[in-house]
Amino acid sequence: MNLIDIVLLAIALGIDCLVVSFSQGLIFNCCKLKNSLSLAFIMGLFQGVMPVIGYMGINSLYEYLVPYSKWIVFAIFFILGSKFIYEAFQPKEEEVCCIGIKCLIGLGIATSIDALVSGISLKLTNTSLLLSCIVIGLVSFIMSFVGFWSGNYIKNIRPKFLEVAGGVILLLLAIKAVVL
Repeated sequence: MNLIDIVLLAIALGIDCLVVSFSQGLIFNCCKLKNSLSLAFIMGLFQGVMPVIGYMGINSLYEYLVPYSKWIVFAIFFILGSKFIYEAFQPKEEEVCCIGIKCLIGLGIATSIDALVSGISLKLTNTSLLLSCIVIGLVSFIMSFVGFWSGNYIKNIRPKFLEVAGGVILLLLAIKAVVL
């Protein structure tokens, strides 16, 4: 993957962070700067670290998977993209106002499972792990921070649109993996 692909992947993965942060921003009325920075830091950290786990976890199977790598990458991105779009149309539970460390870690893990799986595709496409993790982490941090503050100022953005957009980006990356 080239830098543009990595940025697009980072944006798609950061959609969950943006939506969660947006919903948290809707609730908070005090300590906004501290809460927004804490949330953005944890989201960026988990999104940046999880691809390493996926990347390293695939090492033992790497030589067996290389012949099928473009189809595996296609399947990963296709499944993730489809999942994003499917979840956009599912009923959402009301978000609870939580910003404690346990809650932050829970949100970080929950939003970064897709990033863990994307680490496998980074390995199979021989993409720079360090560059990818930095870009994914920074984009997730920025999207979380912006999402939190957007939630404070804009009460009418529909998270469904953002989730569908992230899904479409992942589906396009899936198609690109097979076509090019």
